[in-house]
Amino acid sequence: MRKGEQTRQEIIRKAARIFNRKGYEGAALSDLMQATGLEKGGIYRHFDSKEQLAAEAFDYAWNLALDARFEGTQAISNTVDRLKQIVRNFWERRAGLVPGGCPLLNTAIDSDDGNPRLREKARRALDSWLDRLQSIIEEGQRRGEIRSDIDSSEVATLIVSTLEGSLMVSRLQRKDDPRDWASRYLEEYLEAKVRTGRATTRVKAR
Repeated sequence: MRKGEQTRQEIIRKAARIFNRKGYEGAALSDLMQATGLEKGGIYRHFDSKEQLAAEAFDYAWNLALDARFEGTQAISNTVDRLKQIVRNFWERRAGLVPGGCPLLNTAIDSDDGNPRLREKARRALDSWLDRLQSIIEEGQRRGEIRSDIDSSEVATLIVSTLEGSLMVSRLQRKDDPRDWASRYLEEYLEAKVRTGRATTRVKAR
């Protein structure tokens, strides 16, 4: 990698911390200069605008988060157990992530009305997470591990919504109970309503 590209990647890495903590509007140029150790011209030699830098910083932060959520799951053969590990990873594998919390949640809220480019980035990131979960569910259905009568899109959306929602509540309340309850609920749900042959006589599909 050439020196110019190395510098560019380092700017993205350091800027991601600022944007993920402060949001697009809250991240001042002085914050970016302090974080990167560069003057304004040094930053914008590599990026056309603050918006471009924020978009690429989001991609960097999100890729780290997504990789952590699926880390180790390919080694798990059963698809329901794989989904349960993803739920655990959401909370347990946070080392090495960009500080400031989930970049998807932060960016979706921050850019809801004021920054269409970042909002589209967040929407596509959400789609990528849902698609990966849905593909695991559909693989499980083909293999007979996951009930054929459930909707893969619905289950994927339920997992993401529960995890992201519990993260927001935990942060606002500054306690872990909401995330612990959410994780326990999802693991019980996956066993009772998703796994083939588990409690299907007692728990009816919706």
